[in-house]
Amino acid sequence: MDIAHLATTRHTCKAFDPARKIPPADFEQLRTLLRYAPSSVNSQPWHYVIAASDAGKARIAETLQGGYAYNEGKVRNASQVIVFCVRQNLNDEHLARLLEQEELDGRFASAQARAAQNTARTFYADLHRKNLDDARPWMERQVYLALGMLLAGAAALGIDACPMEGCDPAALDRALGLAERGYSALVMVALGYRSEADFNAALPKSRLAEASVFTEI
Repeated sequence: MDIAHLATTRHTCKAFDPARKIPPADFEQLRTLLRYAPSSVNSQPWHYVIAASDAGKARIAETLQGGYAYNEGKVRNASQVIVFCVRQNLNDEHLARLLEQEELDGRFASAQARAAQNTARTFYADLHRKNLDDARPWMERQVYLALGMLLAGAAALGIDACPMEGCDPAALDRALGLAERGYSALVMVALGYRSEADFNAALPKSRLAEASVFTEI
């Protein structure tokens, strides 16, 4: 696979064809990418709300009022829309759940290995919860790793995508009942196939010159 070709040809889709739907097998691959995305110390501080039905997409679209209304058409016409959510708290219950799942999945050859993993993850969790006091931004960075995985995977499958920070997280939290489940909306991605109205598909990509981006030592 020519991954450089994917990087130079993918684009942010500005208009979707509502008649075209992502094949179930392809979307299942995207779900797998999200579930298996990397995160620091395997913290997995994410949750994904997937809207595939017209009713589900409408619940999301209705939160896009005022300055975010320009994204409403993308949400309604996409095949699927995914709301990326972040945990409100990196609590001990979540850390224990991670450790239990790792044990069920056969990650530990011994009790010592299990204890070592718990010690290492708790160290980093406490570093951000207590020392640096930046647990929320740290968790958000892990969610954006998953976002990057999704965008690359969609491009590999020939699926168009539009990541959107142009949304009202508080309105999404209310519409989707996220707060009571311990999550907060962070960013959205619309997925599907471009329509003829997608002006961005015909525009050349623009990036800073290599010399300003890379330093080799």
